Amino acid sequence: MNDLSNAALLDRHCCSCKAIPSPALYILIPLFFIGLSVSIFILVVVHNAAFFVSFLLLSSLVLAFIFWNTTNWRRKGAIFFFLRSLPETDLRKAQEGQLVKITGLASCGDVSLESSYERATGCIYSSTLLYEYGGFNLKPGNVNKSCFQWSLAYCERFSTDFYITDKKSGIQAIVKAGSDCKVIPLIVESKLVNTTGQCRILSPPFRKWLRERNLSDEARLLRLEEGYVQEGSTVTVVGTVNQNNDVMMIVQPPEIISTGCLWRKLLLPVDVDGIILSVLRMADPSTNRDSAQNVQW
Repeated sequence: MNDLSNAALLDRHCCSCKAIPSPALYILIPLFFIGLSVSIFILVVVHNAAFFVSFLLLSSLVLAFIFWNTTNWRRKGAIFFFLRSLPETDLRKAQEGQLVKITGLASCGDVSLESSYERATGCIYSSTLLYEYGGFNLKPGNVNKSCFQWSLAYCERFSTDFYITDKKSGIQAIVKAGSDCKVIPLIVESKLVNTTGQCRILSPPFRKWLRERNLSDEARLLRLEEGYVQEGSTVTVVGTVNQNNDVMMIVQPPEIISTGCLWRKLLLPVDVDGIILSVLRMADPSTNRDSAQNVQW
């Protein structure tokens, strides 16, 4: 079993931590102030506003480009586009050390997981995220704490080795997503609990869940999200082929993968370090929400 909780708390997710490279910011910021000073000087001395207006338009475009890349980096947009652009691989033709994209049915290996809150069994991946609003002091996990916005306060995220049956060839391979492996999950968590300013009362199941993890069960603004992949789901995996004693395995690439510049989407390259795991279809579309508390604004 692979514990990915610390990576989620640190908001690293095994990929590059900055949407815009630091050297680019070091160049853009001085250029902005130089351009602003020159444009204001020309506006005051020459009384020509054309340069000043052009500077504002150019600055707006640059800021929009930075904002677009930052937003997509947080949502892993570049990785999603990169995954879609990769062609499906036929395992019958795959060679040792080749980067492959495999889509097929997932099945549990020697170890299966259970989701933390909904207790869904037979999972190959499980993620439970607790968000807290404002400057509350929650234990454990005082990481990424910010005022006046939602911050990740607690996380349970695990993955394990599992089997995938290639839909093209029918060959079954082991995906080494267990211990000592970096995994980049492209799994969207569902919102299960959402307390609001008008109703901060916590349900008994939620209070019990908090107490079991030594978390405060005081009434406050909380949001609980959970996502998991159960056996029988259709998943997509990107990794490197490795064969050992006639057993085909999909392992973490030995080197960092770059998504490259996605010019059609105006996205800068993102470095990815680990196996990419995405789900196309869940095994059971109907999920249990009986224990969830979801109060709307």
